[in-house]
Amino acid sequence: MPITGMPNIKKGDDLGRLITDTFEKQGERFERGDIAVIAQKIVSKAEGRLVSLSKVRPSDFAKTLAKEIGKDPRQVEVILRESKKIIRIRGGTIITETKHGFICANAAVDMSNVGKGDHVTTLPKDSDASADRIRKTIHHLTGKKVPVIITDTFGRAWRIGHVNFAIGISGMKPIHDYRGTRDMYRKTLYVTEMAVADEIAGAAELVMNKADRVPVAIIRGYKPPRGFGRASDLIRPEEFDLFR
Repeated sequence: MPITGMPNIKKGDDLGRLITDTFEKQGERFERGDIAVIAQKIVSKAEGRLVSLSKVRPSDFAKTLAKEIGKDPRQVEVILRESKKIIRIRGGTIITETKHGFICANAAVDMSNVGKGDHVTTLPKDSDASADRIRKTIHHLTGKKVPVIITDTFGRAWRIGHVNFAIGISGMKPIHDYRGTRDMYRKTLYVTEMAVADEIAGAAELVMNKADRVPVAIIRGYKPPRGFGRASDLIRPEEFDLFR
């Protein structure tokens, strides 16, 4: 279910309260088992994770790289600051590992849906902590235990198109582990781990259209794996990454 009518988010806004209030204005209330899926962009805005390019002084390396790939050197400088390492450079895209451990284009530094001409958004410093705060606020206001997933849109190495991925998680396990269970033919499963947090993020994106001002969706009717986990649980360790 999309939550419509969310206001423009600014630094310091209480997202948990705004989400709860806006949902209730739609005539809805949180129910047991609901999951709140929230676009990273509004979390970054609320946490002041906007950077004015006019205040960025690019390094010599950023200037050289920007010239090679045809990007604004100030934007390249922000990408480098948000990155742990560069994985690939191809065309006008820099594939990096962010400080969180995510592998994505341009360290997820983004100019879309920002509203200010020379500003870019960066990821929250700790998306799991952000999800924790929002979940706790919703629980305080409603008495309902609502897992929270913060999402961003990434490309995929093997397929065309972008998909919403979970970059912050609170109140649920992100993986449904089938290892040790049996399939329908009674064969033991040894490797199957379903990234349910990413599946939920992808499902929510179907109603979170980029231009429709729907930065939050509610998933109802799915029972996520009980327990607590973090977005880092979904990151493949480098030693098991066949493409690095």
